[in-house]
Amino acid sequence: MMNAPEDAEARRAVPPVICYPTETLPQPDLGLYTAALGSARVTHRVTAPPRDACAFEVPAGHFFRITCPEAPQVGDLNLWNANDLGERFFSGKTRALHGTHVSTGDRLWSVLPYLRPMATIVADTLDWYGIDAFGGSVHDVIGTRCDPYTHALLSGGAYHHCCHSNLTRALADARDLPLVEAERHVHDVLNVFMCTGFTRDTGQYFMKASPVRPGDSLTFFAEIDLLGALSACPGGDCGSEHSSDTARCAPLDVEILAPAENSLNGWVVPSANGYDRSHGR
Repeated sequence: MMNAPEDAEARRAVPPVICYPTETLPQPDLGLYTAALGSARVTHRVTAPPRDACAFEVPAGHFFRITCPEAPQVGDLNLWNANDLGERFFSGKTRALHGTHVSTGDRLWSVLPYLRPMATIVADTLDWYGIDAFGGSVHDVIGTRCDPYTHALLSGGAYHHCCHSNLTRALADARDLPLVEAERHVHDVLNVFMCTGFTRDTGQYFMKASPVRPGDSLTFFAEIDLLGALSACPGGDCGSEHSSDTARCAPLDVEILAPAENSLNGWVVPSANGYDRSHGR
């Protein structure tokens, strides 16, 4: 390591600047959404079994709720435009706009060139957690998903129930696609209920046992027609390891809820991003 320059501390002391100030970001009408949720009824339920995944569809203007029913368990969530798999959740831009972890009022944004809200978080029973003494928080958009390729790289073994593979199978079944085609659409996730952060000394991504308990839930409003896939991670509560056949794992439930008629008066499906795509030519 090279010796630090004389002005090292002054360089470190330069104050940070927020990359994307959000004062002009279109804000969801949480009052409208919350009122509509209060009268919404469950129309459909699906379950992601332990170490496996499920797929589900949510019409625009409906809600979906992910619930921990039995034991602490985290889940990896993918979202696509139900009518165009090319429009999918953009974890990186969501992170840039809302931070490393999301909760009530934050939105899940789609990839370029669409860049519009796909879903808005309207209720979170873990919003009390905040940021703990280790720098950990819940519902992260920094992890990529456990996958068999990294598992093979680090251990030399093959493991087929990583979240990446679970999501691939779920999408393949939902859209009748070959696995190789479905895998191209699987993307970085929202880690539902997962408690993560970065170590202070080395900056490494860490996980710790999730604070989720039976009955906890995360509820979204679908801004566009959605196809979702949810994997019940083979790490269980992720307090020890990923891709494990020994960690205690549990299912996750997904409920689709339809709002009462006329409860969303004034709401419209957000348009795709207004940039003209000329790119300076």
